[in-house]
Amino acid sequence: MSASVTERPASTATNEVREGAFGHARSLACRECGTEVELGPSYACPECFGPLEVAYDFPALTREEIEAGPPNIWRYKALLPVPADIEQSPNTEPGFTRLLKADNLARELGLASVWVKDDSTNPTNSFKDRVVACALSAARELHATVFACPSTGNLANAVAAAGARAGMKTVVFIPSNLEKPKQVNSAVYTESLVAVDGTYDDVNKLAQEIAAEEEGWAFVNVNVRPFYAEGSKTLGYEIAEQLGWRLPDQVVIPVASGSQLTKVHKAFQELIKLGLVEEKPYRIFGAQATGCSPVSTAYKAGVDAIRPVKPDTIAKSLAIGNPADGIYVLDICRETGGAVEDVTDDEVRDGILLLARTEGIFTETAGGTTVACLRKLVETGQLDVEAETVVINTGMGLKTLDAVADRVGPAATIPPSYDAFAATGLSS
Repeated sequence: MSASVTERPASTATNEVREGAFGHARSLACRECGTEVELGPSYACPECFGPLEVAYDFPALTREEIEAGPPNIWRYKALLPVPADIEQSPNTEPGFTRLLKADNLARELGLASVWVKDDSTNPTNSFKDRVVACALSAARELHATVFACPSTGNLANAVAAAGARAGMKTVVFIPSNLEKPKQVNSAVYTESLVAVDGTYDDVNKLAQEIAAEEEGWAFVNVNVRPFYAEGSKTLGYEIAEQLGWRLPDQVVIPVASGSQLTKVHKAFQELIKLGLVEEKPYRIFGAQATGCSPVSTAYKAGVDAIRPVKPDTIAKSLAIGNPADGIYVLDICRETGGAVEDVTDDEVRDGILLLARTEGIFTETAGGTTVACLRKLVETGQLDVEAETVVINTGMGLKTLDAVADRVGPAATIPPSYDAFAATGLSS
């Protein structure tokens, strides 16, 4: 099932898949030139080598039909490249996570209305469970024998867990300097965790080489990436549904590869075209850590080209120095009237504590980046403080404890007496 960009732009394995294996998906379409190729393990256009994404012939769909579905991403299966019987295949059933009204955070930052889309409650505590569920479906339908990924941590956790649930051989590749909790969170599900000396971009390059050489390997974010990426659309679907089938005014989204941001935008556009939400203007903002901010740098410079960087940030889940969807993030943020901002590691830590102490949500460094960028966007006047705003929390803080470990701890250590307690100044 391996796919070389130059030698095998579309796999003959698609001739063997069952009818309806990819639902209402029609083809893979090039985002640059529009060329369409058959559905299969391909990720680059055979004509211009641009990236491929899934194109559909959607059926008529009502809100009631969606609401009657299960409380996970499969309520939107008609809008995803998955078969109609997807719920019968063992998977981690991610999605339909809570959308919390964050009044305390809004008050702290001087905003009229803020919601937090909290994906830390997914099965492996990050939004990656969504994309992996779609990739797993594609891997099954394409008869893959190995389920794999290069990862900055959360994806490795999700792939390892989903592979275990599906009974598939799973191999995950990570940078060797990844946070220890994320390594453990993968290794508990699979014995095949491979640490690579290098950055995520080095790990990703290795994965592409393996995908080109090994038969039967489904790398979720390489040769089945078009299917995998569609899972992020469900964030956009859920936000709209949970707001009462309407779009927010503004959304702040962390940017690593940039795929999540582009797919949330795609989801909003699909809901409009299907008549499931009323069309309205909305603004999309991207959030990066300064130590890995190639998209923010390009945005601020007013250029279209993304210059790759070597990551140096505590926000390792965002540490992709050469983001595949970076140019599309720029396009969307500019077209919608949004922006791309970045914050320092200290600001990331502040963002983690701010969200925890205002809303009781312990986010990892990616979420800290998003909240810190939200604050910075307010302070710099880039964000409309009167508009309804959604921020996406993509992961759980227990995975990145080291980021704030030296900033928190006991307010005091005292002997077991009331007088000692009273001396702390904490009594009412």
